[in-house]
Amino acid sequence: MARFECKVISYVLKRTVAMTVVIPTATIPESMGFEGTKASHVISGKYPVLYLLHGFGNNNGDWCSYSNVEMFAEERNIAVVMISGENKFYRNVPGGDEFFRFLDEEVPEFITNMFPVSDKPEHTYIAGLSMGGYGALLHGLGKPEKYAAVGAFSGAVKVLENTGEEDGSYDCEYLLRQAKTEKKSLPPIYLSCGTDDMLYQMNLDFKETLLAHEANVTWLSVPGYGHEWRFWNMQVEEFLKWIPRTDPYAKMRARKI
Repeated sequence: MARFECKVISYVLKRTVAMTVVIPTATIPESMGFEGTKASHVISGKYPVLYLLHGFGNNNGDWCSYSNVEMFAEERNIAVVMISGENKFYRNVPGGDEFFRFLDEEVPEFITNMFPVSDKPEHTYIAGLSMGGYGALLHGLGKPEKYAAVGAFSGAVKVLENTGEEDGSYDCEYLLRQAKTEKKSLPPIYLSCGTDDMLYQMNLDFKETLLAHEANVTWLSVPGYGHEWRFWNMQVEEFLKWIPRTDPYAKMRARKI
């Protein structure tokens, strides 16, 4: 596994933005040359990618600091990209930053041109916790053609009452209705929340809304967990096990790290 800490000059945001990129190793650990097998950095194909979004008050480094996402990525042969969301909820801020466009257009452009990462929608996933769960749903429902699956862990689905958009384009329920009206095919959605979480009822209600709109949703309600990293660490691993995979690494067994 290789972890890159990047500072990218954004042409959308007009400033430098930090991001963390995790890339699996080409040679599995048990054949690093210690058992007579030649080690190599040559990959057999571009990696699938998970754009993993952090919560309010966090930054691009916190997923690696508080969870085992690097180990999970190595085990599952998948790249993980974590940007600094700057408390902007991954949407365009009225009169300010175009954060939706930044994540939607510029981040994938940078990642797929700088790293051995696939640009194919069927190999691309998005997920996040709390504010990042909202961001993942916002992008997954707003641009469903770009993702093979979406995950929201303790998602702040309706925390923002006033998005600054009269047409409701940053409201998850609005985007869900629009997708149905326009007959767009939605990717599978993984929704989870701890029963002791302050956002539990909000997530439970949104699960029912997704089902009412005939979305393909997997719901996981976990007793005893609140708004906490122990839950999110568990959920990112479960999400990586759950996602549909068709990439060149899909049929490989999970690595033993």
